[in-house]
Amino acid sequence: MIESPTLRAQYVERVDVLDKVKALSLLSDGVHMTTELVADYYEVEVETIKSVVRRNRQELERNGLKRLEGEDLREFERVNLTPSPNRRSLNIFNRRAILNVGQMLTESAVAKDVRAYLLNVEEVATHEQRSEAIERVHLAKARVELLIAGDGYLDPKWQRLRIQIHTSIGLGEEPEIPDEDLPLYVPDFLKSKGLTQAQIRSAQSWFGRRVVKVALAEQRPMPAKRAEDTVSGAVRETYAWTRRDLPLFEEVWDMYYAGEYARDEQAELFAGSDA
Repeated sequence: MIESPTLRAQYVERVDVLDKVKALSLLSDGVHMTTELVADYYEVEVETIKSVVRRNRQELERNGLKRLEGEDLREFERVNLTPSPNRRSLNIFNRRAILNVGQMLTESAVAKDVRAYLLNVEEVATHEQRSEAIERVHLAKARVELLIAGDGYLDPKWQRLRIQIHTSIGLGEEPEIPDEDLPLYVPDFLKSKGLTQAQIRSAQSWFGRRVVKVALAEQRPMPAKRAEDTVSGAVRETYAWTRRDLPLFEEVWDMYYAGEYARDEQAELFAGSDA
């Protein structure tokens, strides 16, 4: 997109993407931004925007960039800016021109997000699907930022894995992750054993403690901690187990739970036969 005017032209109408990435600070007319405001939006120096305009003025003007001088400038200042005798001319950008700038900028993280939204969303056919895709990218981006902010606090391997997963989801792709590196959660493991939600809530805390107890007793390498949402909505620290630890989980299940839940199943069968 950075190198292809033809490709940029295909997406330049999708100005709705701008507010999805970052809120626009438009002038009083609710339509335009100055060079300084565009630079602030894309978090780059003013000279960077001026350089983009110098190199691509014709394309930007086709998409709404205007250079105001004389009476047009004075009229625009009266509505939008504090008049200045030193201001001889002014470039103003509408939404299409603002988006067009983001299609060209190479030094802006915000511009990269704009292009990612455009390319991801335009692959989807319907308006409803496009809205869903935008929300998916927005949510994935927020989650990746939170994971990066947890650097030094979260288990590095688990952190990288979650970033990979959410990045793939945001791009609408299937994460390519080795099965043994996938997270292993106690509730999911207990559910795979046929436990009901009530039984899982009752057993999961002690199951997790017993997994730790057996791992320490057998001198297994312990994973670091990760933050995990609980059923009640609180956040707690748990160990970042992965599918590599499945044999340990099976060992704890056989040691403490298999017999108990086998008895429960037998009791249900006998109760059913009496009926």
